[in-house]
Amino acid sequence: MQLFRSFARLLVCGLLVFALGACAAGPTAGLQSYQSPDGRFAFLYPTGWTQVQVSNGPRVVFHDLIHSDETVSLMINNVDDKDALTDLGSAVAVGERLRREVIATAGSGRTAELVEAGEREANGHTFYDLEYAVHLEDRDRHELATVVVDRGRLYTLATSTNEERWPKVKDLCSRVVRSLNLLV
Repeated sequence: MQLFRSFARLLVCGLLVFALGACAAGPTAGLQSYQSPDGRFAFLYPTGWTQVQVSNGPRVVFHDLIHSDETVSLMINNVDDKDALTDLGSAVAVGERLRREVIATAGSGRTAELVEAGEREANGHTFYDLEYAVHLEDRDRHELATVVVDRGRLYTLATSTNEERWPKVKDLCSRVVRSLNLLV
């Protein structure tokens, strides 16, 4: 009987450890939440990253303290109040425009290739998810972005990392860009 109780306790402890481990590996594991001061949007960013202020650029920027060239940024641009995302074009068309006008502008010394473009629906909004291979003079980078239109604003949430680190962080980057949530 004593042996049975010991086995039962061990089994219960094992199940608890397994259950807690499964919870920790969930979709928000390793991520923290950011919500805009005006309550319009929220997204997740990697735990331990720090927010930095930039002028004349993205509204919000976070970067990794260890790999400082790994970033999450959110840009907000005005569009016509009547425009839906699909009015701006297909996922490929919007992705190509973003590539030309933001990621690899003429004279920037960067080239970029739109690797993949997809469309998804979430919380009543259409999102375009975009993946880029970015080539700089001294290194290659990988970037994921999601774009959505709401109430005359185009939101672009992007993550960027060195190509060397891409295999290690691609799932994390994907969870970050897919976390963008419009709250109002």
